[in-house]
Amino acid sequence: MHRSARAWRGGFTALALAALLLTGACGASGPRSDAPPPSADGAFPVTLPHKYGSTTLDHRPQRVVTVGLTDHDAVLALGVVPVATTEWLVSDYPGAIGPWAADRLGGAAAPVVLDDQDGIQYERIAALKPDLILALYSDVSESEYATLSKLAPTVAQPAQHADYGVPWQEQTRTAGAALGEAPEAERLVGELEGRLADVRREHPEFGAATGLLATTYDGYFVYGRQDPRSRVFAQLGFALPAGLDEVVGDRFGVNISRERSDLLDHDVLIWFVGDGGAALRDDPVYRGLAVSRERRDIVIDEAGDYGNAFSFSSVLSLPYVLDRLVPQLTDALSR
Repeated sequence: MHRSARAWRGGFTALALAALLLTGACGASGPRSDAPPPSADGAFPVTLPHKYGSTTLDHRPQRVVTVGLTDHDAVLALGVVPVATTEWLVSDYPGAIGPWAADRLGGAAAPVVLDDQDGIQYERIAALKPDLILALYSDVSESEYATLSKLAPTVAQPAQHADYGVPWQEQTRTAGAALGEAPEAERLVGELEGRLADVRREHPEFGAATGLLATTYDGYFVYGRQDPRSRVFAQLGFALPAGLDEVVGDRFGVNISRERSDLLDHDVLIWFVGDGGAALRDDPVYRGLAVSRERRDIVIDEAGDYGNAFSFSSVLSLPYVLDRLVPQLTDALSR
């Protein structure tokens, strides 16, 4: 489960909201359905479609705030250090930047870290005077988007994917278009897609296997095909369970009952847990599944660097993940 899922979003007082209205964001933002596609050459103005319409940027941004929980990886990959990132409560990484991306800071100071557990920190964002807010890997509501857009041009999550479901390719390309770095974004995407293709070619056994990703949040929680981690798993060649879509629907993941533990029993099962798998080993239902008996499951520490990198599933974190995951998958399928 996303550890930053917000149970409640606090609103502004009338006075605070009135102050925000006076800030006035540059660039057009609104419910346009006829927006042209983003520029492929890094030219401005550029119009970016999203869940709540489209946003036009007239100039190359200089001060970027990432509200999307993994968006800063794409921004850093494109040579820009955000002025603020949003914490996912996964670690104490300086600037909320994982070790797989830390070298992209160069000599720059770490970004300010925003905490959205009690709602988006609009006042802190306003004080940073951003000229772009990215909320691609997010679940921002339409009203939150409207408020953010009063602070700076804001690009929300894509309409065609579930919240928290933007693919790493689209995240990178959208950030590239917004930052005037579309050609570099395309190069980065092509390079990583090439590495994924190499893995599939070197491991044809992946293409003949089924698998799933899950966690023990409130029982069994399975990730659907719109979750970025599941997308990467599928990009390696694995088939997700045939009945998964029926259970998950259009969400990134969902809890299943113990009576549906059959959904877990496949060639490979990847767990994101915080106890090393101890609870699973004590679970009689899970112990009875072939994937458990034959130890074809992979347990990843959800709060460790590897687990965090996999959860990010970004253009910067995935090479770090592949170095570790591919040998584990190979070993699991050999059992």
